Amino acid sequence: MALQNPPVSQTRSFSTVFLIEMWERFGFYGMQVLMVTYMMKKLGFIDSKANLVWGAAAALIYATPAIGGWIGDKLLGTRRTMLLGAVVLALGYAMLWIPSSNPTLLYSALGVIVVGNGFFKPNAGNLVRKIYEGDDTKIDSAFTIYYMAVNVGSMISMTATPWIRDHVAATYGDNWGWHTAFGACAIGLLLGLINYSLMYRTLAHIGSPSDSQPVKPMRALALLAASLVMVGVVAFILQSLLAAKICVYLAGVVILGIFVHLIRSAEKTERAGLIAALVLTVQTIFFFIFYAQMATSLNLFAQRNVDTDMNLLGFHINWIPEQYQNLNAIWIVLLSPVLVWIYNALGRLGRNPSVAVKFAWGFGAVAAGFFMYGVGAIWAVNGQVSSWVMVGGYGLYSLGELLVSGLGLAMIARYVPARMGGFMMGAYYVAVGISQYLGSVVANYAHIPEGLTDPLQSLEIYTSLFNKLGVVGIGCTAIALAVLPLMNKLSASHANDTTHTPLPASRSEESYDNPTP
Repeated sequence: MALQNPPVSQTRSFSTVFLIEMWERFGFYGMQVLMVTYMMKKLGFIDSKANLVWGAAAALIYATPAIGGWIGDKLLGTRRTMLLGAVVLALGYAMLWIPSSNPTLLYSALGVIVVGNGFFKPNAGNLVRKIYEGDDTKIDSAFTIYYMAVNVGSMISMTATPWIRDHVAATYGDNWGWHTAFGACAIGLLLGLINYSLMYRTLAHIGSPSDSQPVKPMRALALLAASLVMVGVVAFILQSLLAAKICVYLAGVVILGIFVHLIRSAEKTERAGLIAALVLTVQTIFFFIFYAQMATSLNLFAQRNVDTDMNLLGFHINWIPEQYQNLNAIWIVLLSPVLVWIYNALGRLGRNPSVAVKFAWGFGAVAAGFFMYGVGAIWAVNGQVSSWVMVGGYGLYSLGELLVSGLGLAMIARYVPARMGGFMMGAYYVAVGISQYLGSVVANYAHIPEGLTDPLQSLEIYTSLFNKLGVVGIGCTAIALAVLPLMNKLSASHANDTTHTPLPASRSEESYDNPTP
């Protein structure tokens, strides 16, 4: 593509993508933080149904970027597809703004959000990659900052939308409280689009070849029709828990079959890397089952069994229960630079641990986090645990996220042959989506029977699940340590393969590797 004359600085181009990504994450997390409790308190769903509906939606949200990336590369162009995704997402959140208690509207809105996310997510990340293409040092720093955009946007929205809901509800009623909070998510996307319209020229020279070609009307109509069909399919899956279960488990069988086929048909020199990628992908799926608890079991635990009053350095804080999810983003922001410093220091000494070792550490941190929730029940007063238990638990949980989730796509990039790279990235996201649904299934082991209001009884139910998750976390840590010799052997065999051309470093808003020392 032709470059602008004079060329736009990389920093200005990056700022344009950074800001629209920040507002997109504002909308998404502002919606996510409320969704399960909205379905229960406003639509009357029982907790197990709310968990499964959100789990199915989250699975689809993770899976659709595999299609959106292809549309950006081959059909519409990276810039256009990202912009289209932002518009569709704004429409989805605006549908949630409508003051209706009809579940069909909710399912349709989530369908629109799933489609919009598929358009937006892969193409925003690809634009950042294209801005710094060929400059490994700058791309490391850029993706670290880009990762922070996720957490800045989510920190603001996960604090703001529960507050908006409560304050609007106090004045105009509960119905307007919920829907105005969702409306704030739509406004966030609108602000992002306005900002993009003012800065879009900084990206005029960045994109895929399709960005420089006019869009064929028939192609646009076909994409519109396919998108509408996809919205309908998503809405059907969400309102039919059986359909959701069949789709998720079928996808799991397909992904495993694809891995087996690729390993069997690959060149002998490529098999070690593919087997290593399969082992680490399975471990990542287990991690995201833990991760899914944030919007489900941990959120509902905060509703019933956490004392929301907290004192910090003489300041009194009164949490809204959904806002505890914000602790994940806060801890990510605090811990990210610490981990980068540790990695760089170990790298200078030639002792930077392997990805497999970091996975083992991550599972250990996650296990400790869930045990903290269980242990906190020992000092509960009238069935209420201290807010500090949530702070500490989320801290360990977030450390585990950085060690496991933060290296997932980098692992695929490292071990998978370049000719399989795009496909494997898509398969990885589908696998993560499957684990989101499985996480909601796990959360339902803490189902609270209808009519049970005694916090002492609900505390026992929730802490039983958290302690079991802690035990499973220890098991995952033990397995990760047990396969280390195999992983080291596979990595060594993979590294000795001189015919292997590795993928370039690959990252997303939830995945960045260590900045180059």
